[in-house]
Amino acid sequence: MQRVALVTGANRGLGLEIVTQLARLGLLVVPTARDADSAAAVAHALTASGLQAVPGVLDVTSDASVGALQTAVLGQLGRVDVLVNNAGIGHDFGRPAAGADLALVEDHLRTNLLGSWRVSNAFVEGMVANRYGRIVFLSSGMGALSEMGGGSPGYRVSKAGVNALVRMLAAETAGANVLVNAACPGWVRTDMGGPNATRTVTEGADTAVWLATLEDGGPTGGFFRDRAPIAF
Repeated sequence: MQRVALVTGANRGLGLEIVTQLARLGLLVVPTARDADSAAAVAHALTASGLQAVPGVLDVTSDASVGALQTAVLGQLGRVDVLVNNAGIGHDFGRPAAGADLALVEDHLRTNLLGSWRVSNAFVEGMVANRYGRIVFLSSGMGALSEMGGGSPGYRVSKAGVNALVRMLAAETAGANVLVNAACPGWVRTDMGGPNATRTVTEGADTAVWLATLEDGGPTGGFFRDRAPIAF
């Protein structure tokens, strides 16, 4: 059976690399983006290379957008087997938590935590019913309590929330062959990471792609960097 993989924020950076690698591994991919033309361009480039892709329009902060995507994808493809929650923002790097702009913190929570939660809600029940699912959340060591430092409060708190969500969903889907994990890609040369970052997008995407294609019986409820577990 050909698996269907949906990747959020797949029009550039890590998301584009992840969806491309998954397509090359033989999955039918759904690259999503807020802009319909951007999602279509990614899907067209993949299909032009002989891969299988169907574009999807998605704003993770909108119930209506997620609902429309759920209806469209399930209506056309029947299921989603793999979900990679990649879409995210990072707009307060280096700013202190003391006296933080809480509206900016809320923006991070709305996209990074609630957005990925909203999309997961749309597809996790189908995965449980089908007895197969892989859900990957792109997180960060900046959100790990074990590595927690000062600064970047909205980003850090939102990613800490993502890590907590991973643990909850993994516990609630235990025994259903739905594996839920978080990946820390490291500091990657993307629009968010900047040109001085130490990793390529290929290196940054590797752990997420590995988690998205785990064999049955693989880990769940874990946090991984370079395919090795790290502390939450």
